Parts: sequence; C-alpha cells; structure tokens
Amino acid sequence: MIQAPLSRQYSQKLEKLIPGGVNSPFRSFREVGGHTLFFCRGTGSKILDVDGNTYIDYVGAWGPSILGHAAPECVAAVYETMKKGFLFGAPHELEIELAELVQQCLPSMQKMRFVNSGTEAVMSSIRLARGVTKRDLVLMFEGCYHGHNDATLANHSDGIPEEVRNKTIHATFNNLDTVEKAFLENPGKIACVILEPVTGSMGVVVPRDGFLKGLKELCRKYGALLIFDEVLTGFRIALGGAQEYYGVRPDITCLGKALGGGMPIGAYGGSAEIMDHLMPIGKVYQAGTFSGNPMSMAGGVATLKKLMLTGVYGSIEEKANWLFGGLRNALQEIHDKTGTTAPIQIQNVGSMFSLSFCEHPITKFGDARSIDADAYAKFFHALLSRGIYFPPSSTDAACISLAHSAGDITDTIEACTGAFLEVLVS
Repeated sequence: MIQAPLSRQYSQKLEKLIPGGVNSPFRSFREVGGHTLFFCRGTGSKILDVDGNTYIDYVGAWGPSILGHAAPECVAAVYETMKKGFLFGAPHELEIELAELVQQCLPSMQKMRFVNSGTEAVMSSIRLARGVTKRDLVLMFEGCYHGHNDATLANHSDGIPEEVRNKTIHATFNNLDTVEKAFLENPGKIACVILEPVTGSMGVVVPRDGFLKGLKELCRKYGALLIFDEVLTGFRIALGGAQEYYGVRPDITCLGKALGGGMPIGAYGGSAEIMDHLMPIGKVYQAGTFSGNPMSMAGGVATLKKLMLTGVYGSIEEKANWLFGGLRNALQEIHDKTGTTAPIQIQNVGSMFSLSFCEHPITKFGDARSIDADAYAKFFHALLSRGIYFPPSSTDAACISLAHSAGDITDTIEACTGAFLEVLVS
C-alpha cells in the first residue's frame, strides 16, 4: 500500500465537510479501499500527491487532459485571457473561434451551444429533442453514463420522481432488437435515443458492426432523434469523435471533457433546423451565466488547434497500441511461465481503454456484472505502489494523453506485469 499519511489526514478532514470526502462520487476510493489521494500538481503525464509521491496518470482528470496536465498551450491561452476579464455575461470573439473549430472537426454540428459540463449538454439536448419532436420518452442503454440529470439516472438514484422515471426506457447496448421493441411498444412517444457510441462506465465497450448505423435507421423509421453522448469520445478516439471513427452522424452531439483541455466546458449541437428551436428564436429554454465564458473558450481553442496539427493522433495511437500490445504480451508470458490463464479483458479504441477482471469480453451491461471488483482493487493498489494511477473503479475507462512518453509506456507495462503477477499468482 502506498504511503500517503498527509492524504489520509486530508481525507478524514474533508469527510467532515463534504459528503464522502469527494465532490464527485467517481473520485472516491470506496470501491478499491483505502483513503483517497490528494493531488497538488499535474504536469504532462505525471501527477504529484501532497505526500510527494509521483504517478504516471491514466485517469487524465476523467478525460479532459488529452494534451496532458497543464499543457503549455492551454496555460498560456487561459492566462492571457484571464488578464482581460474572467467573465462578461455577453458574447465575445473566442466563442466564434471555438465554434468554428468544433464545426470543422464535427460537421454534423452546424450550430451549437456552449455550456459548462457534459451533464448540462446532455440535459439540454434531451430537452431540445423533446421540444423538436413534441414527444416525452427517452430511450437509453443499460450501462451508459450521461451525467447526473434526472432523465438519464432514472434507475440509479433516489430523489427522482416516479413520473420522471417512467419517461425513460432502457435497451441493451449492441442489441438493435431491444431498441425496435421499445419503439413498437411506445408508438409515437419516443423523443430520442441517446447513447455513448463507445461506453466508458462498464468497461470500454465498442459498438458491433452495424449497430450505430442501425440505430440511426430505426430513429428515422420511427421519428425519433439520435443523440451521441460524445462527452468522453469527442476528440478522444478521433478528431471528429466516434461519429468520424464509425462513419455515422447523429442528429445531436454532446461534448465536454477534452473539448476544454481541462477547463470546465460542455457543448451540444446539430443541424440548424434542430438548434433553431432554442430560445431566443425558438421555444426551448436553456441558459447559463458561465456558458461560453472566456477562459473555457480559450482552453478549448488552444486544445483544438493542437489536436488539429498533423501527426498528433498518430502519435497518441502509436503509444496506445504499444501499451495495449505490451499488456497482452505480459499476460501471455504469465500464462507461458505459470500456466495461469488470466481472466482479464483489455478493451480499447483510440486512446480509451479498460482492464476488466472477468472471463469474457464485455459487450453489454449484463457482461459487466461479472467483473471481479476485488481483483481489480488489488491490481489498483499494486499499480499505485509502483507509481501508476489508474481509475479507482473496476468499470471506468482509462485514457492515454499526448504527453505520455515512450519511457512512461515502458514503465507502465513493467508495472502492470508485476501487478498482474501479484494479483493472479500470489
């Protein structure tokens, strides 16, 4: 177990002030055990805790740090913007610049609105879909995560009225039959189908061939809008997100995380016809004091300009393939030496990946129920003691950044090999 007495002290103090000692449940170590770590600095691929321990980071602030922590381009852009004023509560030029860059990367977003988080983007997109279609029901997929709004937490939280729960229908990821069944059982009532095109909260689950295209066809057939929640996949698995990677354009796209390079941000957008239903020219309301604030826009502009440079994604994918190949080789070597077949699934796309301790690949939420959370907890702490920081959850996606070096990848493969042995053989 890593020695971090100051983090332990801070954790105990924070728990007296903030529920669970965290401002977001994902940050808690309750699943893996032990106290949370308190970090004081992040630079590139590394993060430093308050006790002086340094880790190679694969959480990436849960997705935003695609360029690495404190990317020089973002720091400079935000600093220069900050000196001109934190907030105006009125339009400014950076909104134009970022919107044009987003449009270049995702042509499906002819018009967009900037908000402050992925949750806001999803919440607003669902309201917009209901306003456009004049329907109430939302169809989502078991195991997909869309933030903490009522419509998409229908079966996962107290405090949500029954009448709100009844407006959400669940289908099975990678199963078109369950989607069409929902349409047939609720004729003319489903406003939208929303999903993570690649999931990040039940392991990294990729869509089967034809699944996304089939969803779009079903939405057209039954008059619903298709919403891609690309808060995690946007700019992460490709410059144009999952819709570029898989060649399927949704009606509405939700963005966040990597869009701001670490600044708080969200966005949603689609065709001009759909987006013009928003006030002040339409009848669907959405607003926000900090929406489109100059510092978040500056971080976004700096991030996208960097990501749009030739060779950036090739560099990230090269390191990702090296890491995944090295991990699979390590598991094969363990098998060859010990005769132990590791019940571990390495699932990845682009720079997203997950290591799931289970016997079979995960293709839907039901498969994720077989993940051995106790084994992952041992693995997590074995890695932590070797200077590697993975998500403190057995089901959440990990991420590689542009800042990870060849040395980082080599060190990570070596650390994972030792951690695999510690969990599987000891």
